[in-house]
Parts: sequence; structure tokens; C-alpha cells
Amino acid sequence: MDIAAADDEWGYAPDDVSLVTEVVDMMAVLAAQRYLRIESLRRNALADAERYGGGVAAVVERSVRLELAAALRVTEHAAATLLGRAEALVHRYPAVLDSLGGARLSERHAEMVIDALDVVEPDVRARLIPRAVTLAEELPVGAFRRALRRLVESERVATLAERHEAALRQRRVAVEPADDGMAWLHALLPAVEARAIEGRLTEIATVLGSHEDETRSLDQLRADVLGDLLVDGDTQALAPEARGIRATVAVTVPALALLDQSADEAGGSADVEGVGPIPLSKARELCGGADGWMRVLTHPETGVVLSVGRTRYRPPPDLRRLVRWRADRCMAPGCGIPASRCEIDHSIDWQYGGPTSLDNLAPLCTGHHTVKHHGGWMVEQIPGSGGALLWTSPSGRKYRVEPERRVPVFGPAGDVAPAPF
Repeated sequence: MDIAAADDEWGYAPDDVSLVTEVVDMMAVLAAQRYLRIESLRRNALADAERYGGGVAAVVERSVRLELAAALRVTEHAAATLLGRAEALVHRYPAVLDSLGGARLSERHAEMVIDALDVVEPDVRARLIPRAVTLAEELPVGAFRRALRRLVESERVATLAERHEAALRQRRVAVEPADDGMAWLHALLPAVEARAIEGRLTEIATVLGSHEDETRSLDQLRADVLGDLLVDGDTQALAPEARGIRATVAVTVPALALLDQSADEAGGSADVEGVGPIPLSKARELCGGADGWMRVLTHPETGVVLSVGRTRYRPPPDLRRLVRWRADRCMAPGCGIPASRCEIDHSIDWQYGGPTSLDNLAPLCTGHHTVKHHGGWMVEQIPGSGGALLWTSPSGRKYRVEPERRVPVFGPAGDVAPAPF
């Protein structure tokens, strides 16, 4: 019976997306089998080597790598990567391998678990694997990478300040030659400062790029602005409207922790938009009154503008900041563009009666904003979800996108308010 006849008999006809996902699932299953067989190849070769003593094990490993590279027509480096991942999945992450074999997560998810957890302490790794598998089975790659990083940092937060101090001693600047008279300028520095530098460059470049006679791309403008600031040391060469721009980074920190020095010893941390956890001592420094830092406190506050109803289309500044803080990223499926670089979208269009309120606003990057309005997708906020969006594709498939944070909801005395995270 051919496929068309079978479809007619069983009353099921897969659409084009189903045909693609079916192949992707098969690739995941085959990837799991590939890793199992690669590890079997390595183990069998080492078992044979035992007959000649353990001294030849390193030679046998190299021989296996060479043969695998030759058989697969890849480099020895690529073969070594496959061998390492196979050994890790079979012996340290069998739950990940099982999920990959069942097509519940992708090979890229599996690779990210290995990369993130192989560098942590064995006891921490053992605690994190079940939660990492659950997240991998639920989230797209971009969102999973961020969630996995937060998961690891939350387990290691007790030593965050100590590790940050050790890493801080490694800060440096290096130049890497490139072709055609070019070079890469690398700087290893605290992530907070790096994010602030990138944000300021982007803001200035955006202003310059808005000029009608400007032909440079945003990347080119950022590079030129960086050179102007570092080589000349001032902003006089910039257009007047671009000179006053300063770095802005959102720091989320429990308000009481700013006052309690003992919170540092208890392993507390703050969170920086697009960066992740930082030591409380650093957060206390940033929140001490420096301009350009938006303080978002998770302790109950009053006076936050949550809605202006239908009185105005453009959200006021504090509402825009709250919308971006809640989402942290573009709220399209799998998108990782920071919310600070996104447009604020009315989920229900303003022209169709949508209010300018927190439960009708979400940040979308320019590309996904266009797709939402002109690509045949339907996007709606899920009531009571704290800002989650439900995207329905032209084929009818539904994708739920959760915000990175929750805005606290306070009820009458005696009620238990949900946690803001």
C-alpha cells in the first residue's frame, strides 16, 4: 500500500511540518544509536588492548580516533569530539541518552547538557541532570541554554562570589590578527561591564544609523563607535544627539539583601539582564546610586504603572521597563534577542481595542514583530500566566513562550502570593 492510500484508509494526512519533524525525530534516534556504537567501538578496542597491558591504552585511543575519522571522513578533532560525547552520554548522562533515543530532545540539547555539566562538581552534576533533562524536553535550544545556565548558577551560588573573584584576576585584552589588514580585539572582563559596553555601543550606533544619509550597517557602526571612543577618548566626533548616551543595565536584587551584609555569606546573589547571577557585593555597588542602572526590586513596591488603559498608545517609561524586565528576551519562540533591543508590542492591537497594559504588552524583536502582524501567526497572552504568550502558527500548531521572570501579585491578607520567579 502506498503512502497516499494509507492516508486515505486511516484518515490521517501529515502536513509539511509533520513530514519535517518526523525526519528530525528519526535523526535524534539515529544520533543516540551512533553514540552507543561509537562508545562500544572504544570500549571493545580498549578491552583488546588489556591483553597487552595498560601501557598501550593511549595508543589504542589514538588509533580508534584515527580509524573513526577515516571511516566517517571527518577530521581527527571531530572524531575526538564524537568519542568524548559518546563516552559522556553512556557513562555520565544515560538519562540524556535515553531521552535522545526517544526523540524527546535534540542532539544539540544533549551537547549543551554535556558542555554545561561536565565542568561542575560531580555532586552538583548528579543533582542537576534530572532537571536538565526535563528542561531540555520542554524548551527550544536558545531558551534551554539560558535556563540551563541559570540552573547551574543557582546550584553554585554559594561559591559565586569566590569564583567571580578568581575569574576577575584573569581579565585581559588581546589582539588576534585577521586577514586583509583586519584584527579581532578581544577583552575578557566582568560580564556586567561587557553587557553595558555592548548596550552603549548599540544605542549610539542606532542613533547614528537613523540619519538618512547613513549607509553603514549596525555592526559597522558599532565597530566605528568603539574605535572612536577608545582611540580618541571622547565623543566629540559623534553627532550631537549621540554624545550623551550612557550604558544601561537592569539589575534584579532582593531589596532587603541590599541592606543585609550577612546575605553575602549566606550565598545570595543578584541577577543582571542578559548576564545572569552576580555576587550581592557587586549588586550593592551597582545599586548604590550610579546613574544608568535600573533597580528592579523583588520586595513589594508601590507606584508601579501597570496600565494606562486606552488613554495612550505608547507605554510610559516605567511600564516599558517593567515589560522588558519581565520578559528579558524577545517573546517569540526560541528567540534570544535581549528585550532592551526589542519593540513593545500590543498583543491585541491598539486599533482593535487592545489596552496599553502589562497584560497586553510584550517585547518582540523587529523581525518577529513583523512576522506577528504579517506572517499569518496569531499571538495571545495567556490569562493568569504572568505574561506567557501563546503563538499559533499558520499550520495551527501552538507554541507557548514563558517570560524569564514573574511580576509579584499581592492579594488580600491571608492569601499566598506567587513567587516573582
